[in-house]
Amino acid sequence: MSAAPNRRLVAVVLLVPMVVALVLWAFAWPAARMTPRDLPVGVAGSAPAADQLQRQLEQRDGAFEIHRYDSETAARTAIEDRAVYGAVVATAKGPELLTASAAGPVVAQLLHEAVTASAPAGTAVPVTDVVAAPAADPRGSVLGASILPLAIAGMAAGSAVTLLRLRGGRAASALIGVAALVGVVATALTDSWLGVITGDWWSEVGALGLTVLAVGAPVAGLAALIGPAGIGLGALLMVLVGNPFSGVTSAPELLPQPVGAIGQLLPPGAGGSLLRSVAFFDGHAAGGAVLTLALWAVLGLTAVIIGGRRRAPAPDAPEAAAEGGPPPGGGRPPPKGGVPPPGGGGGG
Repeated sequence: MSAAPNRRLVAVVLLVPMVVALVLWAFAWPAARMTPRDLPVGVAGSAPAADQLQRQLEQRDGAFEIHRYDSETAARTAIEDRAVYGAVVATAKGPELLTASAAGPVVAQLLHEAVTASAPAGTAVPVTDVVAAPAADPRGSVLGASILPLAIAGMAAGSAVTLLRLRGGRAASALIGVAALVGVVATALTDSWLGVITGDWWSEVGALGLTVLAVGAPVAGLAALIGPAGIGLGALLMVLVGNPFSGVTSAPELLPQPVGAIGQLLPPGAGGSLLRSVAFFDGHAAGGAVLTLALWAVLGLTAVIIGGRRRAPAPDAPEAAAEGGPPPGGGRPPPKGGVPPPGGGGGG
């Protein structure tokens, strides 16, 4: 009789450490292996000085993806368009570094260290922050921390729709409504109040709301198709994998591969990239992230509608009787006292 409880005890003792190990792996391993991998960087200026700068950067095998530009102006434009994270410009006085702390303070610091290390000893490298992070969040910590709450909001929306047994069009409308309201509230807090994002207000609302919808709709869709287990699967995908793989606190190119690429295909990573684009870069390089989020949202809403049709509840016979309809066996409903009327019902 004690075999089953003992098995459950062993299962709990083994399962909890495995879950902890999985969580630590997902969150700690990418951070511990952070280093540039094909990080897009520009080199501007005329030869041979620019060629020498390029060779110095290429000595760090596989760290940088070099883009050449004819002038400092062209390099600045590339940074503003999010084509590169920064650029080294060959000038008559020596190398000059152009960065964009709004694209990632960690990357800007890494570029400064790399260029300073490759410069002649004692040479000061001037640094120009082309697209600076807002003064209210110079280290980008608030923006980096904003993606997890958005993922949790999406999870909460998908779970609530499931637990409240909303189906089909009602479930889809609830998910869209929640996402829109979260977008407005989150933008009011981060832009209007805290000032940590500084782009077009309604574009930020759209980015935040679409991120929430791209998380919540798949969670509700999985639950509609496979039952409550879909909520757990959605949490595993969106929070346990999507958040640490997003690269929003650093850059996708700093994470081990293919972690960085996988993260950008999931809503938290795509949402972080989209928010950064609309908040600081006038929407440049936002197309891929919008497409990714839209695909997740459409697939999730489609699953919600299909699952609602498959799992539509059958009519409740007691409720029909209470509303005055005939009982399941036909005939007239008995009076309140429970005694059948004379000559009625089913006598013989």
